[in-house]
Amino acid sequence: MKTEVTAAAHGRRSRARAFASALCAATLCAATFSAAAFDAHAAPAQARRPAANAAARKTTTQTDAARKTATQTAARRTATTAAAAAKTPAKPAPKGAAKSSKPSTGPAKSAAAKSSATPAAQSSPRLPAGALVVSTRPGAVVWVDEVRRGAADAEGRLQLRLTPGRHTLRVRAQGFAERTLALTPAQRGALSVPLTQPADEAESLFQRAEEAREKGKNSEAVELYRQALKLRPRFAAAHLGLARSLESQDDFDGALEELEAARRDRPVYPESWAVEGRVQRSLADHEAALAAYGRALREGRGFQPEAHTGIGLVHEDKGRNEEAVAAFRKAIAQLSDTEPVLYELLARNLEKLERWKEAVAAYEKYLELAPEGAHASAVNSIIDQLRRQAAEAEQQGRPPL
Repeated sequence: MKTEVTAAAHGRRSRARAFASALCAATLCAATFSAAAFDAHAAPAQARRPAANAAARKTTTQTDAARKTATQTAARRTATTAAAAAKTPAKPAPKGAAKSSKPSTGPAKSAAAKSSATPAAQSSPRLPAGALVVSTRPGAVVWVDEVRRGAADAEGRLQLRLTPGRHTLRVRAQGFAERTLALTPAQRGALSVPLTQPADEAESLFQRAEEAREKGKNSEAVELYRQALKLRPRFAAAHLGLARSLESQDDFDGALEELEAARRDRPVYPESWAVEGRVQRSLADHEAALAAYGRALREGRGFQPEAHTGIGLVHEDKGRNEEAVAAFRKAIAQLSDTEPVLYELLARNLEKLERWKEAVAAYEKYLELAPEGAHASAVNSIIDQLRRQAAEAEQQGRPPL
């Protein structure tokens, strides 16, 4: 038994070392969350359910056929009734019954309106509860509560799922001044956000810096941020972006200075504290990191997925995997399945807790969201290994968690 336990532990350590390099990007080395879109051409969940899909298609075909038959029957009945009415002579109206020669068309109009409105209502796609469809410029990036949620498609549309309550929406497109809107709790459905005002020179430099940073070109980004700040010294977002780029270059003192400058321009700035938490974690000061993440959550009134993720990573560093799992689940809930990497982090900690089935489910969710992701091949291999371990645990009389 001792040999089996030792072998299992050795296997887990080997997989962790083999997967460490692949998960480097998973520890939020990217500066901000990027809302990964679903790949419409690859859906593993559907591939695992061919029989159910076939049954659904058969049911849909039968329903369509029945609907078509009912429509044809109704049309024949209407034609028969109309022909009979044409052959029947009209009865004279009683005296005093018609005081006006104008025909009454109210019911007919109502029926016609109802008939014409029904198909349109049926053809309009129904949005899920809490959904918001933003219409803006193609490629425009959208943030909700300072968390990046994605970019508009080629038609300038982006569908978001929002939690109940008030939110702040920010939209930015290259070459245009960004717009910020306050969303009320009832403001859902379609929302048009036109971007027409050209960006000034400082804004244009800032946008170029953000683009360079997101592509991993931090040296170029640092220079562009500095140019933007020369033109507009009180530019909190540029100070924050510069801090992220400096942190990526291991210039931690410079990053902390820029974060202080950002907070001088914007005293309540949850994102700046989340970035400070990252810097402190890079400096191996876990207590300071947790304090900064806690400040981010207080200022964000509990909503700051980057802070929840950072807290999870600190707990993982300290071997507190249960706490890490709880933190990653909070981040996932706040990001509405827009970040596959969080499911990797969640699964990794579930695996360390030997909760094989839950780990498999989390890895499978990653593959569902990123079927062609950089880690898809490694994740598939891990899933196979975990399933074998779960089967072995059942054979040894230890039910898999």
